[in-house]
Amino acid sequence: MITVEKLGSEQFKQDYGLRYAYVAGAMVKAIASKELVIRMGQAGYLGFYGAGGMPLQAIEAAIVHIQEILCHGEAYGMNLLSNLSRPKQEMEMVDLFLRYGVHNLEASAYMQITPALVKFRLTGASTDVQGRLIVPNRVIAKISRPEVAQFFLSPAPEQIVSRLLEEGQISEQEAALSGQLPVASDICVESDSGGHTDMGVASVLLPTIIRLRDSLQQHYQYQKPVRVGAAGGIGTPESAACAFMLGADFIVTGSINQCTVEAGTSDRVKDMLQGINIQDTAYAPAGDMFELGAKIQVMKKGVFFPARANKLYDLWRNYGSLELIDASVRKEIQDKYFKRSFDEVYRETKGYYMQEFPAEIENAERSPKAMMALIFRWYFVHTMRLALDGSGEQRVDYQVHTGPALGAFNQWVQGTSLENWRNRHVDVIGEHLMQASADYMNQRLQIFL
Repeated sequence: MITVEKLGSEQFKQDYGLRYAYVAGAMVKAIASKELVIRMGQAGYLGFYGAGGMPLQAIEAAIVHIQEILCHGEAYGMNLLSNLSRPKQEMEMVDLFLRYGVHNLEASAYMQITPALVKFRLTGASTDVQGRLIVPNRVIAKISRPEVAQFFLSPAPEQIVSRLLEEGQISEQEAALSGQLPVASDICVESDSGGHTDMGVASVLLPTIIRLRDSLQQHYQYQKPVRVGAAGGIGTPESAACAFMLGADFIVTGSINQCTVEAGTSDRVKDMLQGINIQDTAYAPAGDMFELGAKIQVMKKGVFFPARANKLYDLWRNYGSLELIDASVRKEIQDKYFKRSFDEVYRETKGYYMQEFPAEIENAERSPKAMMALIFRWYFVHTMRLALDGSGEQRVDYQVHTGPALGAFNQWVQGTSLENWRNRHVDVIGEHLMQASADYMNQRLQIFL
């Protein structure tokens, strides 16, 4: 008989101190809030705080609050979002985590290994008297491409390790041990999901990454093999069971946790999310990677954001400057999308960037196309802020990252106490999902007996 305790990797549960192989992944702007992390930790699960897009002072305050309550060895972690254009900020974040003794990190949106990641992973690495590695800092890397998985499944690049050693960021012992351990302690294979997505298919992606892990484990002979988990599209017992049957060592949920009491978004957004079905999402450009054409998956029911965001991207792609766009289209964007003029948007944007990133303004004032991108990107920041604040005025412009897993979850819990999001707590959802997954697997196995 399959029990909940048998799902996933026992070693994963032991390393993180968990009851079940179940994780609540981070959601940016502290939507995965400190309350969410604490609730998960108190229930014997692992939750990651959504540090992406948050100022350093707010992240520090969240760590302090979490550590005040989870002070008896309960699991918790922090998210680190890739920031290739601003490596100093990334290193400052890692230094903050190390200063406060944060040992679990969720690395998101990485396309390559960075010095900050390597420093976090190697700091504190040592060996015991038997020569066994002691590595206090764990990295769960969320990936959706084999080539990126290979980076995380390999030891840290020698040139990065050498540079960190020269700069005094790591010790000689830590540098010497770097070749014996992978950058990631765990890999989370992210299939098509809410927010940033490569639209991967779980049944294709997960087995591929597991085979890659097995191959690299045989090559490097790590003392402790990397565990491979699954995320994206997990919102029902059937989808969770599918992930475990495909070989996942753990599962990570996301979209379903945004529609809970603990999620750090507005009640208006939660009311809207509670009513979506599996067909009520769409793809839109990602504001933080606008010029690269990266995609996010968002709620489309009751909002215009996906259509408007896609139109802005198409205009930027097809025109060299704002002035080349038809006057009636420019008026529509300012009157209906932005509710303010391009000049007002630029003044607001310039006021922020001149303090933090003056080079962005210099580039925009040299290049009309860069100026257009800067102004259009404001809309993505603005629409996320509207959703987080629950603004009643521009509700149709809410940018809400979510995937169809939430629609499936809504249908699954229809007619139960969990139908209303005000009864949904992240740990209760996890308990229901894991138990129902084990029950489902037992039912299906009876067919083959």
